[in-house]
Amino acid sequence: MIKTILIATDFSLESLDILKKVLNKKNNENDENQYNILFVSGYDMGDSITDLLFTTKHSVLGKIRSQEFCDACTIIKNKYPNLIHKINYDIFSGSFQRTFNFYLEVINVDEAYYSASKSKNLKKNQFEINNYLRKNKHVVPHEVITITPEFIPERGRLAEVFL
Repeated sequence: MIKTILIATDFSLESLDILKKVLNKKNNENDENQYNILFVSGYDMGDSITDLLFTTKHSVLGKIRSQEFCDACTIIKNKYPNLIHKINYDIFSGSFQRTFNFYLEVINVDEAYYSASKSKNLKKNQFEINNYLRKNKHVVPHEVITITPEFIPERGRLAEVFL
């Protein structure tokens, strides 16, 4: 059976710790389901007619998602091929809780995870969806505590995925 996992992210390598912890737990439990992983970040599209007409989801994701993040997702997908069916990326551009609830209903989320710590890597116009996730009416969100040491030489690099 294929289920959907939503992970609130800022598209930094640190946010992949959530995915690694979730997949490691499911792997240890010998979970036989496959999962569509959906990384979601909030993005304020602004009020400019030009921006609203000519900005696409692809162009926004190109601004806020690094190539290292995509490479790290590929590495994780290769590490857990029995658990991951597909990895997708999306942005939530609404500003109301009912809009977020409808968004979750449409994409049919089975599980949701978010980081307990505040993001330090948000780009311009990007915002956290953690508050929306905590207050939603469709899925029980799980808070994941990620502890990273103050100094690691691999911080911000692809090698951080292997820690």
